[in-house]
Amino acid sequence: MEKEHQLIPGDQLWKRHLYRIIYRSDTRLGKLFDIILLVLILISTFIIMMESIPKLDKRFHYTFIILEWIISIFFSAEYFSRIAVVKNKKCYIFSFFGIIDFFALVPFYLSFLFPVTKYFLIFRMLRMLRVFRVFNLLDFMNDGTVIVRALRNSSRKIYIFLLFLIIFSVIVGSLMFMVEGGRPGFETIPQSIYWAVVTVTTVGYGDVSPITPLGKFFAVVLMLAGYSIIAVPTGIVTAEMRNKRQNLEKVCERCGNEDIDDDARYCKQCGKKLA
Repeated sequence: MEKEHQLIPGDQLWKRHLYRIIYRSDTRLGKLFDIILLVLILISTFIIMMESIPKLDKRFHYTFIILEWIISIFFSAEYFSRIAVVKNKKCYIFSFFGIIDFFALVPFYLSFLFPVTKYFLIFRMLRMLRVFRVFNLLDFMNDGTVIVRALRNSSRKIYIFLLFLIIFSVIVGSLMFMVEGGRPGFETIPQSIYWAVVTVTTVGYGDVSPITPLGKFFAVVLMLAGYSIIAVPTGIVTAEMRNKRQNLEKVCERCGNEDIDDDARYCKQCGKKLA
């Protein structure tokens, strides 16, 4: 994920001034701009949810449309302003936040041709991730990065686990199809596999349940196995996060300082070079 503060402002004075307002939050105007942006995102999300309620949409339909037009025009101007004021435009357009900004804007224009796509504007909620920068909560974002890295490093183990789970569900579903003899909910093997997946994941919708004694026995075994199966990916990711945390923890050998940044090469207290 590329951080926005690494982008380079344009050479012209107005671009550097506008860049500081749009991309930074260390000035009064910059923080005000970010807060307005976050408020508009919340309002836009609220409008989209209210439009899905027939009674409210019928009563405030034109009000919702006008507000959505105003907010979308503001977001459009803001998106193109972000592109205009930076020197490395491709770095913003294809960055994490640049892609989010683009997909948060496109559904509004697609809705002219396909009205149902306006509900994809709910993706604007992803822009709320900027709240970490606005209110100086980047430490939370760093913790999120640790989780993402742990998931990526343990992805192979999780893939193997998912493959095992798929094979297990197919076998159990096929057995239940034979045991239940085509009863409601088990008319076909795919339907029986659906029941097996719902049961092993402990979701338990209750829309399908076995009737025969042998089928109920298999269901009990599957439900008990579900608890242990769910613990497997959790344990894999937790172990990876613990290892990652241990690797990140640095201690100065000279003064014992533990307050060391991840990218630090020297201790901030005594100046000793870190290993």
